[in-house]
Amino acid sequence: MYIEAVITCVNYSDFLAHTLPHNMEMVERLVVVTHPNDRATKALCDKYCIDCIPTEIMHDDGDKFNKGRLINLGLSNLRHDGWLLHLDADVLLPHNFRHCLKMAKLDKTCIYGADRLNTKTYENWEKNKHKTIPQHQYRFMVTPQSEFSIGSRLLHLEYGYVPIGYFQLWHSCVRRTYPIVCGSAEHSDVLFGIQWPVEKRILLPTCFVFHLESEPAKMGTNWDGRQTSPFGPPGTKIEICKTSGHKGIRHPLDDSTPKY
Repeated sequence: MYIEAVITCVNYSDFLAHTLPHNMEMVERLVVVTHPNDRATKALCDKYCIDCIPTEIMHDDGDKFNKGRLINLGLSNLRHDGWLLHLDADVLLPHNFRHCLKMAKLDKTCIYGADRLNTKTYENWEKNKHKTIPQHQYRFMVTPQSEFSIGSRLLHLEYGYVPIGYFQLWHSCVRRTYPIVCGSAEHSDVLFGIQWPVEKRILLPTCFVFHLESEPAKMGTNWDGRQTSPFGPPGTKIEICKTSGHKGIRHPLDDSTPKY
């Protein structure tokens, strides 16, 4: 199975520092799309030899943060020889992700989503991240860790289940592009998902992904750009991106690779 992934990361380098070194091992190719002024994200990509695409197209036509444009740019830099994965910068794949996909017997005509376990705070993650392995107990149960809350699914009363933007997996033989009409990170992932008929939108039964959170936040807090507090120990600082006006994260880059 050949998997390529695209991640948009504008002012999310504090999360990416935890997710990138792990997630990059789960796919054959990964590209990160960011803003030219997001130096921390670029430094992380350089550190791990990941292709980084700097761009300002998220602000075209006066948009505050058009995530769809970023995703399409990232997709255009992939080979499209197999499965495509759109992943948020703050999402961590399970350690046995590839095996979970193999067990799921994926259908190339479908789009797949996954349930997420929310960490709520950096402190909660650091205290309990060692408990993420294994997800499977007794060789037959997929069990969520009680230390993390299960995130909501999008189950529209008219459209049915829709895999949303933190994790969307589909095959490149189904030609799809991301909608860019929303002008922000709101709703474009839903419009993308409903391009598949409801019977082709599938929830992966074999695993959970982990959604790292720095603080409890209302839905939509970051749709126009990063607003939540840094994900890191006390002393992690915030700087303002001069071009976009959105908050950016400054954090030390160490030589260690997080192990989960």
